[in-house]
Amino acid sequence: MAARVIVDPPGEGGGRRVRADGTTLGTAYSPHDLAVFLERAGMEGLDELDVAMSPLVEWHGGGPEVWPATD
Repeated sequence: MAARVIVDPPGEGGGRRVRADGTTLGTAYSPHDLAVFLERAGMEGLDELDVAMSPLVEWHGGGPEVWPATD
């Protein structure tokens, strides 16, 4: 069974903490970052669209379209 992934709301620095089954994987600043974290956690073959649509990813404080502004 695949891990349950939680993407927290953007923090003060703009990134979103990513956790899988309670373990923090890192802070994502884009869907690409999230896909990389999940690949490292063993969920291979996911791209940015996959993570946005996956039922395994639980989005808190906004969905996959909510990311910090970049300058």
